[in-house]
Amino acid sequence: MSDSGAAPSASPEGAPALPSEAREIASGYAFAGPALDLGALLWDGHCHPGAPVRVPLPVLNRHGLIAGATGTGKTKTLQLIAEQLSAQGVPVFLADVKGDLSGIARPGRPDDRVRGRAAEVGQQWEPAAFPAEFFALGGLGHGIPVRATVTSFGPVLLSKVLRLNPTQEQSLGLIFHYADTKGLELVDLKDLRAVVTFLTSAEGKTELKGIGGLSAATAGVILRSLTAFEAQGMTDFFGEPEFDTAGFLRTAQDGRGVVSVLELPAVQDKPRLFSTFLMWLLADLFHDLPEIGDADKPRLVFFFDEAHLLFDDASEAFLDSITRTVRLIRSKGVGVFFVTQTPKDVPGDVLGQLGNRVQHALRAFTPDDQKALTATVRTFPRSAYDLEEVLTGLGTGEAVVTVLSETGAPAPVAATRLRAPRSLMGPLDADGLDQAVRASPLHERYAQAVDRESAYERLGERPGERAEEPETAEAPRSTRGARSRKAPEEEQSLVEQVVSSGMFRSLARSVGTQIGREITRSLFGTARRRR
Repeated sequence: MSDSGAAPSASPEGAPALPSEAREIASGYAFAGPALDLGALLWDGHCHPGAPVRVPLPVLNRHGLIAGATGTGKTKTLQLIAEQLSAQGVPVFLADVKGDLSGIARPGRPDDRVRGRAAEVGQQWEPAAFPAEFFALGGLGHGIPVRATVTSFGPVLLSKVLRLNPTQEQSLGLIFHYADTKGLELVDLKDLRAVVTFLTSAEGKTELKGIGGLSAATAGVILRSLTAFEAQGMTDFFGEPEFDTAGFLRTAQDGRGVVSVLELPAVQDKPRLFSTFLMWLLADLFHDLPEIGDADKPRLVFFFDEAHLLFDDASEAFLDSITRTVRLIRSKGVGVFFVTQTPKDVPGDVLGQLGNRVQHALRAFTPDDQKALTATVRTFPRSAYDLEEVLTGLGTGEAVVTVLSETGAPAPVAATRLRAPRSLMGPLDADGLDQAVRASPLHERYAQAVDRESAYERLGERPGERAEEPETAEAPRSTRGARSRKAPEEEQSLVEQVVSSGMFRSLARSVGTQIGREITRSLFGTARRRR
């Protein structure tokens, strides 16, 4: 990393002298404080290693966008930025959709392409590995399992993955509100199913009269959506132990930030689920972290890959929650980078908050491509370049950059040839990933799923049963009672039997109200009991 604030050289070796316009651009990146080196300025077809393009470390909590067509180098840009953040002691979260970011835990391999790129941009390249942890949603794939309880996931996010319309989303919110106030913990999907079934029974309807009620038709849609969701193998994502997102805020013993890599190849065919789950992780951080205002460096930088999936078919309430979360989480020291193909994939209210931009090449093969290119150019400040021409002519590993300066003002738009990452540019093999996962101090805490007593089990109790069974905080799935091992048809039948007896009504009124009072919900309707 460069630490000099001196003006860049006007005549770097091997390149013609910079004209005045280019010198003005280069001077806009000569920051005095700590900064990340992105690459070197491109001007008139030449790369100028004496004119580095950088981004100040303190402004990385002001959010950013990394965009570009497939194959233009977005993943390597992620890797390059993550390495330098880690080296500066900043923890990083990466969503690895394609499975090719795990190499950050191993030193890179020098070859002619790496040496050539380093020489072009004035980089003193040395191989290096960075401290990394690997996670997997629900334990599907190679990684420490990341789970959420249904209660903490909340109605807004769950409505998105269940594809509910706004009316159905409001009804689901009513169901969550009822469970919260009655202290009924929704740990997994069968808990939610049990509560919905009760609230549509003759006795359950009276519970909701004072707050709006729940129509049988809407409840039926929610139950059918849950059934389809479970049939797609989604049950593993919800349950306990719930992941504590504070685990993303760690540093290694040598002071470098830990890079948390969420491995998503095993669920890349479930884009709505994993993109919404990423939003839950971000919302949970927002819910828990205290305000710190502007700091010398971010507390965490969160890279949100395939960001367009988050916004597809999103409700107005969902988009509003995203906008407010992104706006407010900056003051908690968290920077968010959205990674997608074009800026138009991100709603304008969110895009306006992304002060740091790395735009890789765009293609203009079709009329729609040309519209996207024109729209992208309009999102940049005025520039000394013909951006439409530059953006279609960039090579792999080149980008148009603009960042916020140390004072918060936009730096000039700079075409940039990017540096080469120092870690391995490719995936680890399965054995290497599994070895890294087992060596993690978090593995033992999250590896084994548990299924303790919650709303569904309370529904299934019979008089006198609790006196015979010792009360335990957690019970492994392998030791659950026969009741929990019943087939789905038998489970549903049991629910119907119990709600018709009226036993649930008395339990709901008498059990767990203290827990219910301790549940608070954030902008996204996510919740976590106070720690």
